[in-house]
Amino acid sequence: MKGNEAIAEAAVRAGCDAYFSYPITPQTELLEYMSRRMVDLGRVFLQAESEVAAINMVFGASAAGMRVMASSSSPGVSLMQEGISYITAAELPFVLVNIQRGGPGLGNIAPAQGDYWQATRSGGHGDYRLITLAPASVQEAVDLTILAFELADKYRNPALILGDGIIGQIMEPVSFPETVPQPPAKPWALTGKGNGPRRIVKTLFLNTDELEQRNRSMENKYRQIRAAEQRSADYMMEGAEYAIVAYGTSARVSQTAVKQARALGIRVGMVRPISLFPFPVRRMERLADQVKAILVVEMSHGQMMEDVQLTTCCRRPITLYNRLGGNVPSPEAVLEEIKKMAGFGTATREGG
Repeated sequence: MKGNEAIAEAAVRAGCDAYFSYPITPQTELLEYMSRRMVDLGRVFLQAESEVAAINMVFGASAAGMRVMASSSSPGVSLMQEGISYITAAELPFVLVNIQRGGPGLGNIAPAQGDYWQATRSGGHGDYRLITLAPASVQEAVDLTILAFELADKYRNPALILGDGIIGQIMEPVSFPETVPQPPAKPWALTGKGNGPRRIVKTLFLNTDELEQRNRSMENKYRQIRAAEQRSADYMMEGAEYAIVAYGTSARVSQTAVKQARALGIRVGMVRPISLFPFPVRRMERLADQVKAILVVEMSHGQMMEDVQLTTCCRRPITLYNRLGGNVPSPEAVLEEIKKMAGFGTATREGG
């Protein structure tokens, strides 16, 4: 399946009740797929008049207790940021998919990773965080989409699938689980008063102490998420003296370069962050104890490298190889950077 369509089917099987979005390349196939599947199943599908409208529809559906999803690509996700801040402040769950494209501005429709800071540092106003998961294959996009719904409900917090144009557009074999966990009970949902207690969902707290308490509660939740939900994957790290840190498409490219470097006798491996928030701090701390130097490969201007520096306390030399504007690193260029890091002969730099 194509990545976008596989994410959509995973959401359907995870019990997504409602989907609101607006078309934008390179994620529009996700919307198109949902327009068929959701209607066939008698669920809610609506192509909104804008991304701003879509995210506010998400707010309402989530407040009513529905499993809900939206998807977009970089500029569209930027338009959603105010609504995402409101939803997070109300402590409501939903899943957002961002299939990144080149930026800033309208940029282009090529794959990029320039939304890392927006995804991991809260792109809107106020103190909040999104659970952020980064797939590196279509199969992993399926698995992480299902997981995202579970984590969003577990922590009453939005969860983000951060892909890119390649992850959304490539076609790979996938399998789907026969069963997925059912959504939990949502006693906080606004389903009509009936005979039960009055329920209110709000984000306005004019009393400063009350708002501070809400922020403290959210801060404690993020602390729990950091402790329990760090995820990463190792590739050829056994006996490694050098390491690449990369995620998503950059990790796919780097994996090829690692294999080529190992064939040359360079003892290099790769650590791939899967959760970007929470960042895999514990794995990075161990990495700094193991290797002599670290190469960060990304399709942004060193955004993830800052997290690598912070979590390793810069105890080892850290260098960056990056491509920008929708350009994708080549395995050959990454291999040259590995050679430089390991002091293996001479090398030339392709870009970035």
